[in-house]
Amino acid sequence: MMNEWIYIVVTFIVAFGGWLVRSLSVSGAVVAFFVGLLISLGFEWKGLIMLGAFFVSSSLWSKFQKHKKMAMFEKVEKGDQRDYMQVLANGSVPAVISLIYFFSPSTIWLEMFIVSIAAANSDTWASEIGSLSKQSPRLITTWKMVERGTSGGMTLLGTIAAIGGALFVGIVSFVLWHDIHLVFVGLFGFLGSMIDTWMGAVCQVNYCCAVCGLETEKKQHCGQGTIRLKGGRFINNDMVNWLSIISATILYFFVTTLQ
Repeated sequence: MMNEWIYIVVTFIVAFGGWLVRSLSVSGAVVAFFVGLLISLGFEWKGLIMLGAFFVSSSLWSKFQKHKKMAMFEKVEKGDQRDYMQVLANGSVPAVISLIYFFSPSTIWLEMFIVSIAAANSDTWASEIGSLSKQSPRLITTWKMVERGTSGGMTLLGTIAAIGGALFVGIVSFVLWHDIHLVFVGLFGFLGSMIDTWMGAVCQVNYCCAVCGLETEKKQHCGQGTIRLKGGRFINNDMVNWLSIISATILYFFVTTLQ
């Protein structure tokens, strides 16, 4: 019982701290608290370390040279303070897997949990570090140059960051559990980031400002409603993140179980 209270206190402190440093909104902190509780239910302190590794590293990269990312914020729907939808997009899959693991412990659920964290971390590192690239991004589908912050755009720096983000989670998991297939987990984490980029180019909703002509993810710009150019109306960046994470996790399940 003592351990459960420790997990509750630690999760609360981290969520509250995330709100204090403005990495999380109020709604984001509340949802992050419950996501942390679910993860501690199945994977206990090791699961919380995994979640913390993702949250702390991604938050640090989002704050790193933030002044150079200000122009990009005009294009993206949300800033660097994560709300409840962003927390759910990145944390709901590992939380559900943890709940399943609690009732039915199995190595495959552990590995899928790690892959889901690796995919989220890979995509976040790619976005936050890749936005600092001196090169113009290229659209993953056509390889044409696009503006920074364009959904589906990728750079060499961002790709290297995606690999680094996935391997970082793989290394942390290997230290915690030892028998984890580091490269395999990292590979599927990176695959999740690539799925996210592809879906961003093909499926994600994109708008155009009727006043200044800027292509953006925002429904409002320059004080007016924007015009939808492409993508599903409800497939925003949060939905793309969630779909890419669950896709990489399910692919890992089928590849490993069908061997």
